[in-house]
Amino acid sequence: MIFSNKIKIQHLLMLVLSCFSLLTVKAQTETDAIMMKKNELCIGGIYAYSNWNKYWEASLKRNNENIGSVSSNQFHLMGTYGLNNKINLLFNVPYITTKSSAGTLSGFKGFQDISFAVKWKTYSKRVGAGDLGLFLDAGLSTPINNYVIDYQPLAIGMGSTNLTGRINIDYLVKRFYLTLASAYVRRSNIQLDRNSYYTDRLINSNQVAMPDLLLFNVGTGYRNGNTIAEIAFSNMTSLGGFDIRRNDMPFPSNRMNATTVGGNLKYNLAKFSALTLVGGGNYVIAGRNVGQNYNLNGGLFYIINFKPSKK
Repeated sequence: MIFSNKIKIQHLLMLVLSCFSLLTVKAQTETDAIMMKKNELCIGGIYAYSNWNKYWEASLKRNNENIGSVSSNQFHLMGTYGLNNKINLLFNVPYITTKSSAGTLSGFKGFQDISFAVKWKTYSKRVGAGDLGLFLDAGLSTPINNYVIDYQPLAIGMGSTNLTGRINIDYLVKRFYLTLASAYVRRSNIQLDRNSYYTDRLINSNQVAMPDLLLFNVGTGYRNGNTIAEIAFSNMTSLGGFDIRRNDMPFPSNRMNATTVGGNLKYNLAKFSALTLVGGGNYVIAGRNVGQNYNLNGGLFYIINFKPSKK
């Protein structure tokens, strides 16, 4: 019983990390309305720390003193390149370490899933007192490390290849804005190192069908030439899967729902306009088969212009 509970709470951390690797850090991402200009590259890194000791087993919220607090460190190498003023290319490479404050199980570390995205500003127009913008993007993520998948208590990822389509609507009035974003994540099957497993029934196969995800994000705040301050709300819903059974081991295709609130700050240095500082945090306020996680992050980015103007 104790071992099963240890497995459960650590596995939930991996689920949150796998699904929120792009949501818990806030530089220039697919969910905002910021675009790099043509031939500009914004590149840098973000460090994120997360910790929690309570989780939801289906709708039941509980904790486990045998495992203590579960924490992770994430290191993200991120970049955005302006193919032109309306099309940006983005990438993210995360390195993750995990550990627990109690118990005997050791954590894992390593590179997780590399992700690429194309972001397209398709429409912009003056509407009423503000400016309306529409953005579309498509993304792909896939493992770059042969990490263990089935040992989910400590695995650093879920092992699936994901295709993401997203739509963004941004409305800016003077220096205040509201951004709405919605995304659908199509996840591939994963392969286990065993020939049978049990979900809500016995399956004689090493292939696991992963439920797709629906993501929703709302951001509102202040935006001027060198500062962005934002309050954000995010929701993730699994389109399938099943609940963790009472005192049983979790499984990669469990249903996972989570609602988070947080804030983000982005600041361009006045004397060194090519340097950007970012930081923020968020907290899971409701969920199903996920941990009540809090996340803090900060980073530094540098903008390179490959074709500076003569002026």
